[in-house]
Amino acid sequence: MTRNDRTTPRTARVLGSLLLVAAAGAFTLGAAPAPPEGPVTPLSQVVPAPASVTPGGAPYRLTRATAVRVDGSAEVRRVGGYLAGILRPSTGYPLPLTEHGAGGIRLHLEKGDFGAEGYRLRSGPTGVTLTASAPAGLFHGVQTLRQLLPAAVEKRTVQHQDWRIAGGTVEDRPRYAYRGAMLDVSRHFFTVAQVERYIDELALYKVNELHLHLSDDQGWRIAINSWPRLAGYGGASEVGGGKGGFYTQAEYRHLVSYAAARYVEVVPEIDMPGHTNAALASYAKLNCDGVAPPRYTGTEVGFSSLCVSKDVTYTFVDDVIRELAALTPGRYLHIGGDEAHSTSHADYVTFMDRVQPIVAKYGKKIIGWHQLTGAHPAKGALAQYWGLDSTSAAEKEQVAQAARNGTGLILSPADRVYLDMKYTKDTPLGLSWAGLVEVRRSYDWDPGAYLAGVPASAVKGVEAPLWSETLKTSADIDYMAFPRLPGAAELGWSPAATHDWDTYKVRLAAQGPRWDALGIGYYHSPQVPWPSG
Repeated sequence: MTRNDRTTPRTARVLGSLLLVAAAGAFTLGAAPAPPEGPVTPLSQVVPAPASVTPGGAPYRLTRATAVRVDGSAEVRRVGGYLAGILRPSTGYPLPLTEHGAGGIRLHLEKGDFGAEGYRLRSGPTGVTLTASAPAGLFHGVQTLRQLLPAAVEKRTVQHQDWRIAGGTVEDRPRYAYRGAMLDVSRHFFTVAQVERYIDELALYKVNELHLHLSDDQGWRIAINSWPRLAGYGGASEVGGGKGGFYTQAEYRHLVSYAAARYVEVVPEIDMPGHTNAALASYAKLNCDGVAPPRYTGTEVGFSSLCVSKDVTYTFVDDVIRELAALTPGRYLHIGGDEAHSTSHADYVTFMDRVQPIVAKYGKKIIGWHQLTGAHPAKGALAQYWGLDSTSAAEKEQVAQAARNGTGLILSPADRVYLDMKYTKDTPLGLSWAGLVEVRRSYDWDPGAYLAGVPASAVKGVEAPLWSETLKTSADIDYMAFPRLPGAAELGWSPAATHDWDTYKVRLAAQGPRWDALGIGYYHSPQVPWPSG
């Protein structure tokens, strides 16, 4: 036996040990240690509050093996892709979309008592199943699922987290079909990317209507081919004298499509007969005296009016509505109608009587500010109430009478859900003409009982307007919308029985870390028990 032969057994033992160590290292290489288990978000700890929650059972944990299982339809695949797109960056997991297998996260359509937007979420140790009768319901269920995961899921880089979803069942559907938010792009212009950002923020809280205020005294924001100076000249101004801007028809179509992919319907508004200085400055013939006024960059209201007696006014209105209706697949077109102080009551009624049939001619349902109820609201019209708690009883009764006669209402009381109102006297942005609107005040009212004499069935929904006299950036939008926007969304979505400030403020506080992860800079109201640290 040679020396080498004699040492073979010992060498083999050493090599074997080294190979075992190497193999163990290879097994763990690139895989971080399992994260410690953190607290699991209760199924009820989401905004808007779900209709029904039944907790129970072990949670489901997302892992590298998790797949997103979808039905065969293109829309369900698209919702599944949207979900995977949110989860992949923060988890680092591949989350493939598949129509096969079991477990994981399943998105499933079936007939049931879900309505157009309701859903059921069932979670257990083997997986999570979202079920709805329409893709919009699945999409809203995805927003609930997002909020049941740690806030770090919203980040765009890999996070070392315990990704668990509490066990149990959520059964959910909206209280109102219309749950809106308005963005004023006329006082200050906001780019396509800025509007997209706001749409994404709305979608997280199940808001399904984006009302775009496209024209006002300070700027006209949509290209109209038959009246090109509206955008080219009327769009080149804004509050304070900035350069303004406008959306081309292609850009507007893109925004409509972007919103639709998030089950948000765009409601375009052309405000008239008042709030029309940008149009009057663009075309002299729209003025009764044939003289175009200068463009306007201030913030006063009520001084402008289309010329009600001229036929060219209705040619103009017809052309604008025709082009805008063709660009907008949604159901509604908003014709404004507020603060027409320079229009006599008789002229206002005449104008609305002539304009409402034009909207109907192009296949759209009419929305107008609640002053429309002082004219003759068309059958099927919706009136958007923006009055205050202190608005006169006579004005409120005018709205209530219209509601009793069949006009539907969207509620946007300015001293409750105007998101541009200051929180306190020290708020650096916003206005205060409707009062100071802290977070509790914006949440603590019931749409179904807000206006005396209005049948509950006449209330079609809630909308939170955001006017932009003082807002110029996305950071400004975020600060004024958050944390009040989620409360308005909850008023529109959640059953009245869930409405309770003391429980809501705790759920709202839990949203703070999520907004931090999303880069949403919000007002840290002292009324809300935000997490420390």
